[in-house]
Amino acid sequence: MPKISIITVNLNNLAGLRKTAESVLSQTYKDFEFIVMDGGSKDGSKEYIEEISEHLTLWKSEPDTGIYNAMNKAIKLAKGDYTCFLNSGDIFFENRTLEEFVKKIDGDIGIYYGDMIWNEKRRKRLIEVPTILTYPYLLSHGLNHQSCFIKRSLFDEIFYYNEDFKIIADWEFLLYAIFRKAIPTKHLGITVCIYDATGISSAAKNQKSIYADRQEIINRHFPLFNFSPEQTKTLTEKRGKQFIYIKQHKIAYRVLKWCMSLILLFLPKTNYKND
Repeated sequence: MPKISIITVNLNNLAGLRKTAESVLSQTYKDFEFIVMDGGSKDGSKEYIEEISEHLTLWKSEPDTGIYNAMNKAIKLAKGDYTCFLNSGDIFFENRTLEEFVKKIDGDIGIYYGDMIWNEKRRKRLIEVPTILTYPYLLSHGLNHQSCFIKRSLFDEIFYYNEDFKIIADWEFLLYAIFRKAIPTKHLGITVCIYDATGISSAAKNQKSIYADRQEIINRHFPLFNFSPEQTKTLTEKRGKQFIYIKQHKIAYRVLKWCMSLILLFLPKTNYKND
């Protein structure tokens, strides 16, 4: 059976850290190592880590330069075959999640991924991921980091997380690994985690910088794909799919084009060919 390295990064989120640790330690499958990287918290997190230290493979509480700096430190210390990243506040979907994962493992697969529950303050919703990953889907949506199991060796073979990015270095890694390095992937067919959607990557105020960073990554690794993540997301959302459906029907498409032409009369002119 493979060994799993579960990595949790925390900074001043004691309540979230408790939830995550309790979820990990309640797993029925026990052949895992649990690594906690704390960024020098001042809210009692360090003291809590010390309380549960006998259940941890290793831990550190020291200043870091960001989430991915802490993750990279942990990856370099990890001894498992696969890594799983649960940030403080994230939890496994059930206490049999790891048990279900190891039943499905094939050593030739580099990245396993599953579905997840998006947990906001006022509601929860299931995010189901396609069985077959496409470039447009990953470009506009990506894979939830917490719902992935990534071969530890891939970080040595490809690269570690880019610490220049504060939020989307895992998006860059997964996109590059899957579409530039052709790393085999497999959908697990299970819900892996409940994702705490109150973190920095989910905050509305960070979306503008996220899109800018994503575009930088596209320009660097996929310059021939001249579509921004925002444009691609529009095409893959409900309205985009409706547009493609309407285009298949000549009369309906003519009506739609007429309506669009009418609306465009009232908007500033633009050169679509160069957009």
